[in-house]
Amino acid sequence: MNMFCYQCEQTAKGSGCTAHGVCGKDPETATMQDLLVYAVKDIARYAHRARQLGAADAEIDAFVPAALFATVTNVDFDPQRIQQLVAAAGNLRDKAVNLYENACRDAGQEPETLTTKLAWWESTDDLSAMIDAGEQIAITKRINAYGDDVAGLQELTLYGLKGAAAYADHARLLGVADDNLFGDFHAMLSDLADEPTDAEALTAKALTAGAINLRAMELLDKANTDAYGHPEPTQARVTPVAGKCICVSGHDLKDLAELLEQTAGTGINVYTHGEMLPCLAYPELKKYDHLVGNYGGAWQNQRQEFDEFPGAILMTTNCIQKPKDSYKDRIFTTGLVAWPGVTHIDENADGTKDFSPVIEAARAAAGFAEDAEEKRIPCGFARNAVMGVAEEVVEAVKGGDIRHFFLIGGCDGAKTGRNYYTEFAQAVPDDCVILTLACGKYRFNKLEFGEIGGIPRLLDVGQCNDAYSAVKIAQALADAFDCDINELPLSLILSWYEQKAVAILLTLLHLGVKDMRLGPSLPAFVAPNVLNVLVEQFDLKPVASPSEDLQAALA
Repeated sequence: MNMFCYQCEQTAKGSGCTAHGVCGKDPETATMQDLLVYAVKDIARYAHRARQLGAADAEIDAFVPAALFATVTNVDFDPQRIQQLVAAAGNLRDKAVNLYENACRDAGQEPETLTTKLAWWESTDDLSAMIDAGEQIAITKRINAYGDDVAGLQELTLYGLKGAAAYADHARLLGVADDNLFGDFHAMLSDLADEPTDAEALTAKALTAGAINLRAMELLDKANTDAYGHPEPTQARVTPVAGKCICVSGHDLKDLAELLEQTAGTGINVYTHGEMLPCLAYPELKKYDHLVGNYGGAWQNQRQEFDEFPGAILMTTNCIQKPKDSYKDRIFTTGLVAWPGVTHIDENADGTKDFSPVIEAARAAAGFAEDAEEKRIPCGFARNAVMGVAEEVVEAVKGGDIRHFFLIGGCDGAKTGRNYYTEFAQAVPDDCVILTLACGKYRFNKLEFGEIGGIPRLLDVGQCNDAYSAVKIAQALADAFDCDINELPLSLILSWYEQKAVAILLTLLHLGVKDMRLGPSLPAFVAPNVLNVLVEQFDLKPVASPSEDLQAALA
C-alpha cells in the first residue's frame, strides 16, 4: 500500500514519504494515524457545538489533545495501540453526539445534521477495514482536490495544533489545564473538519494555532515549575559514573520524578538523555543524588548511544527510533510513545506507574564499570534565572559589553545541513550572548563559550516548550529598553524537525516576531505561494550560510 506523509523536516526527497517513513513509520501505521486525526476532527465538531451551548465532557477534553499527540512524529509506531485509540474515539464520538443533542434539547434547539465523508466509527474492530478507511481520507485526496497551497495551509494549522496538543497533554498529566483551551482545540478542529479553502482565512487560522500553543506552553511552564520548582543555573555532568544505570529520554518530567522516587536507595544511577537534559536543573528533581547527569546527545543518535549504554532505557514521549535487537529487551516505553515488541509501562488506575520492569532490567545489565573523566556543561537558564540577573544584562547591553543576542535552537535531526548551527554558534563574536533550547543545543552545547562580565555567553533555556521562557525573557528585555521585541538586538536562528517546532514557529509569528531564519530546510507542506506570504508579512527567511546570516544579523 502507499502512504503520504510530509509533516517532518526529514521527509523523503524534501517532498513526502510515499513508501515508508524516514522516521521508521510503516504505511499501515501512517494510514491509521490519518484515520485517528480524521476521527478527532469529527468528535470535535460535536464537542465544539455542545460547548457553545454550555455542555462539556472531561473525558473528551482529555482525549482530543492526547490523540493528536500520538500522531506527532516519533511517538506511536505501534499499529495495535493506534487501533485502540481509534476504537476509543468511536466510543467518544457517540458520547459527543449525545452531549450535543442533549444540550440542544435543553436549550430548546434542533441539532444540526452533520454529515461526514466516512463512517469511520463502523470499522474500529477490524484493522484491515480501518486501513481501508484511512486510505479514503489520505492527505493526497485534499492536495488533488484543493491544490498544494490550500492543503498545505490546512496541514500547517493541524501540525501547529498537534504541537500545542503535546504541551497541553503534558500539563494535564501534572494537573494543570484550561477549559477554554480545550474549547479552542475543538473549535479549530471542527473548522478543519469542514476542509476550509480560503487561503487568507487559513493563514489567519495557522496564527491562531500559534496563540493556542502559547497558552499551552504557559500551562506547561506552570505545571513543571509548580511541581518541581524553577530551574536553577546548574553545571550538569555529561560523563558516566560507575554503577548500574537507567537512561531516561523524551520530554516528560512526571515520569522521571516517579522513576527517581522508585529508584531511591537502590544504588541505580539515573541519567537524562536528549530533551531531558534540562531536568537536571529543577530543584525537586536534582535533589535526588542518584540523578547523576546526562548521557549522550540528541534523539537521532540514540541507536548508537543506547547500544553502548550498559543499562535500561525509558522513553517517556516522542523521539524514539527503531530499537536495535542489541537493546530491545532493555528499552521500555510509557505514555503515548510506543514501538511494536517493546515493553510498555501503562498507567495504573490511580495515575501512577510501576517502573519495576525498568529497574529489574537495570539490575540485570552490566552498568558502567568505572567513572569517566568528569566533564560538566551549564544548563538551567530559564526565565526565572535570567530575569534574576536582568538588571546586570541590561547594564551590560547599555555599556556596550553585550552587543547582540542570538537564539540558536530548536529540533536536531539526522539530515545533512545541521552542522550550520554548530558553525554559526562558533562564529558568534565574543561580545554576543547565545540563548539556546530544545535538542538543537547538542550541536554546540559542549563547546566552551566563556562569559561576559560574569554572565555566561551560552544560556541553555531548556526544552522545546521552554520557548515560552525565551519569549518571556525577550519581552522583559523589550520592556527594560522600552522597545518592541523586533527592535531588540536579538536574532532568532531556528532549526525544526517535527510538529512541536511548527507550533513554536506559529507562536512566534502570532506574536509578530520578524526576521527569523529557519532551517535546515523549509517545510514541504509550505508551498511557494504560502512561503511568499510569510516572507512578505514576517520576513521569514531560510538559512543561508553562517557567515552570510551572521553578517546580516549584526548589520
